Amino acid sequence: MNHSYRVVGALLLSLAASFAVQAQETFRIGFVNPDRVLREAQPAKAAQAKLESEFLKRERDLTAQGEALKAASEKFEREAPTLPESQRTQRQRALVDQDREFQRKRREFQEDLNARKNEELQQVYDRANRVVKQVAEAEKYDAILQEAIYINPKHDITEKVIKALNASSAAPAATNGGK
Repeated sequence: MNHSYRVVGALLLSLAASFAVQAQETFRIGFVNPDRVLREAQPAKAAQAKLESEFLKRERDLTAQGEALKAASEKFEREAPTLPESQRTQRQRALVDQDREFQRKRREFQEDLNARKNEELQQVYDRANRVVKQVAEAEKYDAILQEAIYINPKHDITEKVIKALNASSAAPAATNGGK
């Protein structure tokens, strides 16, 4: 009786090992580095360039306003000791109001920039996720990870995703240019 348990146990162990080896051979896992995709993929670069051009004028205006405010503040500091009290108070209030307005505009600029950046990045993420899914299906991956503490470089498909994303963004430009 003891012998038959050993035989059944050995058979079950052999069968389990066989399933483990078979599962290990058929389960394909890949890894995509989303930060690298956002740095290197053409759609991400195009989105960044679009944002820069869209907000460049406002940024320059804010920079000029900030420099003018700084110059006015420095001028006030130099002239304050010689100004009458009423004029000094009036100019100080005007500087405080200008600074408050400048801070408000800067905050609005940052909020607008962040909102647009999120919109553009979401579009890039959506396109990248579609490409990841296409690569995964074409190459028969069972799972694609975007975050991991460690990943063997042989499982990193980021370069394939970037190339496919670049190709997919170049294709519409080529077809639109020919019309």
